Amino acid sequence: MFDKTREFMKKLGLPEGDLYSLPTSDKRFPDGAHYRLEVPTINSSEAFKALMEEAERLGVTINRVDETYGCFRHTLEELKEYVAIAKYYRVELNLSVGPRATYDTSATRLSQQGVRIGYRLRGMEQIVRAIEDVKRIAEVGCRGVLVYDEGLLWVLNEMRKAGELPSNMHFKVSAHCGHGNPASFKLLENLGANSINPVRDMTLPMVAALRAAVNVPLDVHTDNPPGSGGFIRVYEAPELVRVGAPIHLKTGNSVISGHGELTTAQNGRDMARQAAIVKEMVERYYPEAVQSKAGTPDMAIPE
Repeated sequence: MFDKTREFMKKLGLPEGDLYSLPTSDKRFPDGAHYRLEVPTINSSEAFKALMEEAERLGVTINRVDETYGCFRHTLEELKEYVAIAKYYRVELNLSVGPRATYDTSATRLSQQGVRIGYRLRGMEQIVRAIEDVKRIAEVGCRGVLVYDEGLLWVLNEMRKAGELPSNMHFKVSAHCGHGNPASFKLLENLGANSINPVRDMTLPMVAALRAAVNVPLDVHTDNPPGSGGFIRVYEAPELVRVGAPIHLKTGNSVISGHGELTTAQNGRDMARQAAIVKEMVERYYPEAVQSKAGTPDMAIPE
């Protein structure tokens, strides 16, 4: 069915459909690893410190942490604390662009239809302000940026190529952009994304199709807060690694009620324990999978 259309997708370098055969990915991180553990919604330096201390106690390597509250909602002092913790534990840190539709004066995003704007930017002034936020991120030594707008991603990549931003800045596209198909992922990769987070409820055949379309790491949720579905799919983690490598398994924020809220030290400890469960499942059911060690050279470790 739809043979001509599928054949043309193949010519574009896209899969012909979702891959129900669940092929094993032969792609890897630069260090040869299949997966890394990523903990999102670490929205205070207090939560970050507690997360890393508890993970160390549990013997779990956290490879990447995402702050999602918004860079411009943190003082310089706290941003420097984030950077110091990340440098000490040799963990990749993504600080998020602060300006976004939900913080803007938009009434559109409050409407039933307008909510679909997500965290994207309204107007050129917001693009300029978002760039200033990324410059602030770079100035404190952070090299990972969580991006919510495709146009901003393109501009940031052009700035990186032109030397206006450090050449080792990494741009991660958020799930809040709402992308979930191979064509969109191919576009985002071409725009300069270093990793891409699909919408949170992708099935295994869908994840396999995403992997077939792009080479950059996929960032896939294994659990989620009630505010965005509340699902916990830790038993699928081994298969996510097998078909999606290289992949960041995003875990931990099922312990809070929603995204973008401030998180506490206790939240950080609870997230570490959730990460330990995910790691156990991968090691139990896909023991040949390799996790990256802390501080591998390709990671966006703060400087």
